[in-house]
Amino acid sequence: MKKILVLLLLTISCKPSTKSTFDFKTVFEKSNGLETATYHETIEFYKNLATTYNSISIDSIGNTDSGQPLHLITLNPDANFNFENIRNNKRILLINNGIHPGESDGIDATMMLFRDIANGEIKMPKHTVLTTIPIYNVGGSLNRNTSTRTNQNGPKAYGFRGNARNFDLNRDFIKSDTKNAKTFAQIFHLVQPDVFIDNHVSNGADYQYTLTHLFTQHNKLGDDLGQYLHTNMQPNLEAKLAAKQWDITPYVNVFNKTPEAGFSQFFDSPRYSTGYTSLFNTLGMMIETHMLKPYKQRVEGTYELMKSMVEIIEEDHASIKTLRKDFNQKLIAKKTYPLQWKIDTTNTTTLNFKGFEGKMIPSNITGADRLKFDRSKPFTKQVSYKNYFKPSLEVTIPKAYIIPQGWWNVMDLLKLNNVTIKTLEKDSTLTVQSYKIESFETRRQAYEGHFQHYNTKVKASEEAITFKKGDYIIETNQAAFRYLMETLEPEAPDSFFNWNFFDTILQQKEGFSPYVWEDKAEMLLMQNPKLKINFNLKKSYDKDFANNWYAQLDWLHKQSVNYEKSHLQYPVYRLK
Repeated sequence: MKKILVLLLLTISCKPSTKSTFDFKTVFEKSNGLETATYHETIEFYKNLATTYNSISIDSIGNTDSGQPLHLITLNPDANFNFENIRNNKRILLINNGIHPGESDGIDATMMLFRDIANGEIKMPKHTVLTTIPIYNVGGSLNRNTSTRTNQNGPKAYGFRGNARNFDLNRDFIKSDTKNAKTFAQIFHLVQPDVFIDNHVSNGADYQYTLTHLFTQHNKLGDDLGQYLHTNMQPNLEAKLAAKQWDITPYVNVFNKTPEAGFSQFFDSPRYSTGYTSLFNTLGMMIETHMLKPYKQRVEGTYELMKSMVEIIEEDHASIKTLRKDFNQKLIAKKTYPLQWKIDTTNTTTLNFKGFEGKMIPSNITGADRLKFDRSKPFTKQVSYKNYFKPSLEVTIPKAYIIPQGWWNVMDLLKLNNVTIKTLEKDSTLTVQSYKIESFETRRQAYEGHFQHYNTKVKASEEAITFKKGDYIIETNQAAFRYLMETLEPEAPDSFFNWNFFDTILQQKEGFSPYVWEDKAEMLLMQNPKLKINFNLKKSYDKDFANNWYAQLDWLHKQSVNYEKSHLQYPVYRLK
């Protein structure tokens, strides 16, 4: 009996750490809502949670520009962390925090949410698995300061917006210049979330709300899924928060003016997190707390919002699964895909908006008018909210794209995003639709490491082109359908062309010496009477052309067989 007691005591003393071993009170709570956890404190917190609760796992994945990995925390009461198995039975929520580390509300709120679910303070969800990237911008988080968030009311110290290479990571999801974005794609396609939340702090007008929401644009998301987001998920979230005495309104998309005149929904193109996640039919939203509200209040509001979203996923888990299943087939059946959007002025929503009176008064500094809000004069007014969009440019959906194998930089990103790719087994001549870049404009100042193009126009033609063995064929009927359309169609705002991936086609590699071409051009005109007529007509109605001898020779050169075919030839071809 004595031996048995000794063995029992030894067994008890060797058990893994229990709940009482670690202090799970967060830095935020210990400071009474004045401070946020550092990067190392945050990761240590989750490691301790994973040690204590078998419902939580922590993984380090990939790398970031800072040299540190990204972490993925998963909360599943079944202690099953195989995402292929999870997707069969449960819906998955992915929460992204610290994309702008100075906007740290979500970092602290998510720590408390995971803890409170794991320890039973919040009922463990049955149909929802929670995942989080605790701090996405690791380099920015490590670069702590107390002053760069000029407009923000707390916390005391925080991270910096730019990452380790000074990129704004919420502009990098399509171009993926950073290791952070590449690792995010790896995590996203591992998890394949049904719902995505990205936590932010706003930097706009003054108003009464602590919480605002920025759902991905419902018309752009499209069809039944967009309708569910617009008429079910969003109003349900607003109602749940109202029942908890938390007012919320759509993100106030204004700059240096009052919201009373009305405002439009922010349009999240694929460079942004929710614009990117919607390409894979994920229901996405950003939480935007109000910068001027106390930090404690902002974190608590973020906590309650995420808690409410878990409740919605629990209630609607079956509907969400059904809506997302085979959704691409509904989109492809339309035969055309919208590349560009504009506000639909025939549809608006009226908000009962809770603001503060604002007016323009003379500035004591500049002498010009400046905006001034008066918090002693709150109001509730009806405000027009423009949250309906309609396509302004659509293209037919090709059966496939063909990309010559030399464009490996583009192929690397396609592979990163789980695009299914085939290769030609032999040299093949195929009839394809070909694009020539007809016109475009370019930013004059650098934007996130690029001089981005916009207002791109193409001229399409049908051609028989011989492709080489090993060139890539990418069928559109696949899970990455939207991603392909948004990146490979050059007129899409965040296309690979507009992000400078194909800029080498914009420069001619061969030219002419005028003294040589003069004689050849003269012979060209003699042999082509119709060309000569067009040349003379252009000189007669285009004065700039008529007064520029080099432009005339260049124009003729471009009409000849000497002009290189690769100039302005978009090297991605469409197979009907």
